[in-house]
Formats: sequence, C-alpha cells, structure tokens
Amino acid sequence: MTDASGPQTFVSPLKPVDLRTVAPEREALAGWLDFLRAELLKKLDGLTEEQAAQRVVPSLTTLHGLVRHLTKVELIWFVNVIERSEEPAPFGWPNRKDGDFLLDDGATLHEDVARYLAACERSRQILAGVSLDDVRTHHRFGELDVRCIMMHLIREYAQHNGHADVVRELVDGSTSS
Repeated sequence: MTDASGPQTFVSPLKPVDLRTVAPEREALAGWLDFLRAELLKKLDGLTEEQAAQRVVPSLTTLHGLVRHLTKVELIWFVNVIERSEEPAPFGWPNRKDGDFLLDDGATLHEDVARYLAACERSRQILAGVSLDDVRTHHRFGELDVRCIMMHLIREYAQHNGHADVVRELVDGSTSS
C-alpha cells in the first residue's frame, strides 16, 4: 500500500525480548521461544510488502512466507500435538504443499502477522496449561514430552531466523536485523 509519502514499511509490533540467561527451565524455554519469535518479526522492519514477498533464493522462501510457515508450525505443534486438537493447519497443509510459501491467497503481510501473533498467544496459553513432563505423540517422532517439543521449536525458529537473515541481506543488503 502506498500513500503520499511512498510505500508503507513494516514495523514489528513486538518489543525486543529481554532474554534471561539464568531462569527456571519452563521460563527459560518459553523465554527463548519468545525471543526468537520477536527476532523473526524484527527481520521485517523497514521492508515494504513487496520486499517481504520477494523471492531471492531458488526455493519459495520469502520473509512473508517464513511468517506464514511459523504460524503453521505454531498451530501444528501447540494446537494439534500438545492440545491434541484436530483443527486443520492453515494454508492448506498437508494437502497443499508449500501453501504457506505460495502467497497466492491474497493475504497481506499485516494480516498474516496478525494471524501469527494470535497463534503465538494461543501457543502461550496452551503451554501454560501443561507440564513439561507431559508426553504427546507425533506421527513422525513418536512419543515426546512437552520439553522436547519446546526444544524442537527453538531449533525450528533458530533455523528459519537464519534463513531470514540471508533472505533479508539479499533483499536490501541489511545485515543488522
């Protein structure tokens, strides 16, 4: 969207997370996850809708697509696995391969960020109602406890935030996000 001053740019609605380096286990895991969630959106700061959707690598990976992908990840792990709900994942998954990266459903970056933030908040609420020792079953990993799921999500976010760093640098040369 543009106005008289030019294209609108994204500003993360999340404040940087002050990461506690000494904390009880649950607080540490939740803190790292929130830190990485905020870092993901920080990588979009100052970009236009078009820049966030720009493909700069051979895959479908874009910054906008990463927001959608991690929305899906939040729902699958927290809602489907931890909460044991059969709620369908967004973007047509698993029937629509890469639906989160296709960006062809008309949703804007701001709409998808709002959906992402709602998914993160829902995940926090689900986590608050379970023990890290609770065991769940995943179709690929078998039995795992909530602690393992949290570590998996931290790894997932760290991996995709690394992708976001590379994509952001290729989009506009920025290496400070």
